[in-house]
Amino acid sequence: MKILVCISKTPDTTAKIAFTDNNTKFATDGVQWIINPYDEWYALVRAIELKEKDPSTVLHLVTVAGADTDPVIRKALALGGDEAIRVNADSHDSFYIAAQIAEVAKQGNYDLVFTGRETIDYNGSSIGGMVAELLNLPYVALATKFDLNGTTATITREIEGGEEICEASLPLVVSCQKGMAEQRIPNMKGIMGARTKPLKVVEPAATDALTTIVGFELPPAKAGVKLIPADNPAELVRLLHEEAKMI
Repeated sequence: MKILVCISKTPDTTAKIAFTDNNTKFATDGVQWIINPYDEWYALVRAIELKEKDPSTVLHLVTVAGADTDPVIRKALALGGDEAIRVNADSHDSFYIAAQIAEVAKQGNYDLVFTGRETIDYNGSSIGGMVAELLNLPYVALATKFDLNGTTATITREIEGGEEICEASLPLVVSCQKGMAEQRIPNMKGIMGARTKPLKVVEPAATDALTTIVGFELPPAKAGVKLIPADNPAELVRLLHEEAKMI
């Protein structure tokens, strides 16, 4: 079996958010980059677990990014990937990224494609569905559990008010979220081995981006807290009616 896991880099959750070039670009100075947690903790680790059950499984990683992403890819390889493929392009357009991933998947003839639920910076949650459509494959989103019996996958996913259990035959695209696996930390053997694992760089396929970023805007600063004396409930009621906003 061949598994392809989609990897992306995101700013660390503690990074200070700021924008440059008239609020059209994210300010990257001083930012610590990490593997997108949904990709690492759930998609990649579950793929590693499947490989541990069947050592003949081939596990590849793919990302669409520039050379500055290589250290992040190496960390993913240290966790347990066999080989990484980096499409040498820098784009924030979901369709463009999905098209590049789909092209890699077509050429590699993979049985299973895992993506994270979403990236923690853009929260688009659209790549998995687009990749599946471009590959003409079944797609199961928001998976919390994945089991494989031969070529039949049993997938548990969240739905409104409960869970849904699906069955699908490989090949298949699945987006993963919390519950799929438990976070792992690379050990020294994995870190050393990742230095020599193949990291193949390919040029992007001819694809037009469908969206462009017009600008970014930070949310408004939080207003100060108003303290109401305990002996003045009427003022509290007034403020709740006139000034309080539902979140």
